[in-house]
Amino acid sequence: MLPPFDIPAGSFTLVTDELAAPADFLIHQVVNGYIKEHPRPGRGAQVGEESSSPKVVILSANADIAKWKAVSSKHGVNLPLHISSGVVKFVDIASQCSLSEVSEPRLSATFDVVSGLLPSKAPTSGNVVILDDVSTLEWIGFSPLDIIRFVRALRIACHKSKSTLIARYHITIPGEIDNQLTQLLTVCTYHLDVRPLYSGRSGAVTGEIALHRGAAAPPDDVKLIRRSGSLQYRLLDTGPVYFQKGTSEGVL
Repeated sequence: MLPPFDIPAGSFTLVTDELAAPADFLIHQVVNGYIKEHPRPGRGAQVGEESSSPKVVILSANADIAKWKAVSSKHGVNLPLHISSGVVKFVDIASQCSLSEVSEPRLSATFDVVSGLLPSKAPTSGNVVILDDVSTLEWIGFSPLDIIRFVRALRIACHKSKSTLIARYHITIPGEIDNQLTQLLTVCTYHLDVRPLYSGRSGAVTGEIALHRGAAAPPDDVKLIRRSGSLQYRLLDTGPVYFQKGTSEGVL
């Protein structure tokens, strides 16, 4: 699901990032990788024709679909075609709010949309739900209580349908864990922590990633990555390149 990280499908992975090291590349890697791994729409697929295959559901707080299309195109993925066929569902969270909710918007309508997209019986290959991102939801007017209730409900719905849930959270103050992040850490299965190089800028290294076990993680053999031994990465036009600390030439 997220190579080279050893995260099993069906998990709830929380991805945190910072302004100096945005994790956009990880989110796009999930979507583009998933599309490439699953059957593409047939040549005879018509615009608006729904696919019964597993889906990627993108819940966007920014609604910047043009950026998604541009990034996917660079990686050889025709995102508009997959959106038209139903393989990818792009949901603008803000547009789900009714006019009566403008002063105090609720996420219940968005949850209803997601629930309708997830199967009652899990398919052979599960769906993927991406929430991008949690912190922006509060910035655009949703209450912290409604947000955490929404995330918990998403987690339960994804667990029942054996779908993978990935949520991103922007850390505004490095090293600080606020109440919202604390609650997210209590319900996630795994935590991918993306950070810049605090030791200084490097032309060979863009940032580093650690993989922690979340409070809801079951006993398993997932290979974790401690902060002291973080996996480093470099962003290229073709995507991220990963390597161990001090071995920027030894690409994984």
